[in-house]
Amino acid sequence: MLGFNFYARSPRYIEKNVCAEITSVLKKEYPHIKLIGVFVNSSVDDVRDILRTCSLDLAQLHGDETFEMLSELSGKAFKAFRGEVDEKMFVKNEPAFLLDASVKDSYGGTGVKADWNYASELAKRYKFLLAGGLTPENVADAVSRVKSWGVDVASGVESGIGQKR
Repeated sequence: MLGFNFYARSPRYIEKNVCAEITSVLKKEYPHIKLIGVFVNSSVDDVRDILRTCSLDLAQLHGDETFEMLSELSGKAFKAFRGEVDEKMFVKNEPAFLLDASVKDSYGGTGVKADWNYASELAKRYKFLLAGGLTPENVADAVSRVKSWGVDVASGVESGIGQKR
């Protein structure tokens, strides 16, 4: 999976047209890679437009989106939770959701670790992505301890803001 961030306040933000150029090449060269759009409080219409324009497979809803919005995206989205999860908002596809750290007034990308003890309990029941403070130095430990379906890295693998190592 490879993610593209469409939250304008993020240092990882990418414009729709730039993303479409990149994903058109990726889809041809690496058709097995799942391409994900990361959204924070975008409208359903905006999410659908970007999914279509950029040929993205799924939307990661990382803001304050509702169950209704998740439902309107008909299996093309999963919810990110900061801290505790709301089990009514899980989806049946994989991943069922994303678990990130809870940081006041932030929608992610803070470098703060999620609660791995809580996450390991969830991993016994659900296939989800673990995020929050994952770095090259601790990701193997996170995988070993939590046993989540997958991991999501962002700020922890940057050499500078928005610059991946």
